[in-house]
Amino acid sequence: MDPQSSSSAASKRFATRAIHVGAEPDPRTGAVIPPLVLASTFVQQVAGEWGEYDYTRSGNPTRHNVELTLASLENGTHALAFSSGMAATHAATMLLENGDHIVAGTDIYGGTYRLLHKITNRAGVTVTLAPTTDLSALRAAMTPRTRLVWLETPGNPLLTISDIAACAEIAHQHGALLAVDNTFATPVLTQPLTLGADIVMHSATKYLGGHSDLLGGALIVKSSSLRDRLYFIQNATGAVLSPFESYLLARGLKTLDLRVRHQCQTALELARRLQVDPRVQHVIYPGLPDHPHAALAQRQLTGGAGAIVTLEVHGGVSRAKRMVETTRLFRLAVSLGAVESLIEQPALMSHASYAAADRARYGITDGLVRLSVGLEHVDDLWEDLDQAIGH
Repeated sequence: MDPQSSSSAASKRFATRAIHVGAEPDPRTGAVIPPLVLASTFVQQVAGEWGEYDYTRSGNPTRHNVELTLASLENGTHALAFSSGMAATHAATMLLENGDHIVAGTDIYGGTYRLLHKITNRAGVTVTLAPTTDLSALRAAMTPRTRLVWLETPGNPLLTISDIAACAEIAHQHGALLAVDNTFATPVLTQPLTLGADIVMHSATKYLGGHSDLLGGALIVKSSSLRDRLYFIQNATGAVLSPFESYLLARGLKTLDLRVRHQCQTALELARRLQVDPRVQHVIYPGLPDHPHAALAQRQLTGGAGAIVTLEVHGGVSRAKRMVETTRLFRLAVSLGAVESLIEQPALMSHASYAAADRARYGITDGLVRLSVGLEHVDDLWEDLDQAIGH
């Protein structure tokens, strides 16, 4: 990156940085978009003296460029791009050692739950789930061996809102790092590092990429020493984002601000319509006044309350199943955050890896439906939900 161009872009507003940081014109050809570098290895001039790049697992120009963009958008200083969100999450847990302890929220992605309970535990790292919305419960879950607090806000799938600054204070008082899965909020709405978090994780597959055509993840930090530890883990284990998917991610980030803000507006309107529909039992959306954490959401989510809506319809699990299987625009699929709208039943899909007892304990009922609101016209989406609820 040209230093003068980098400095100029870094001082601009979010939407401008998303387009220009890490995307300087190619100095050789003048190409507006930096070239995609697919090389797996790079020629060295002297044996044992490494250039900026040597092997794509250790570093690649295309991946480096998108990491610059990610770090800028999250107000961090360093970013690492991974082959998936779960690879990024796994790398963060590998900071810990045998005998260490993790406190994780109860409203988290099913894959994270599975990783903590079925993989991380094999290294002798224990985990306690605690509602990170309840600061007393979080304090009670901390132990002298707690080294990492992991939370999602908004939570998945119940859209709980955790106070990031307060959770960071508790974690740091106990000598632990705070990691925030910011996939649902995106840096458009929340930048956890500015609120005291140490690590931000993204499933870049979702909003950051935005088009359901890449698999990727990211960790963003402010601390150089923490970046070095995470880079060592990434380089040693190899779960890096490929050059082509780095290119796709860079392209997706350019429209992130526009997409997320529009999706939030549509999600709020659909949540309002669902809330007054007599066929709907319950609607969860942080932008509604009756959300239990509405005031915190208004402070912590700037520019919108997210594009995920969770609901239950009257008639229980069988009616919910008919609903998700009869939508026409909302596609029945896991994942979220892309231009097309998706619908799913978390208990049977994204959160099926939770132990059944934990799903029941934490409110992930079998009849719960999760909507990921895309960029279609709001009235077309409403007509689709209306006919599906009526089945």
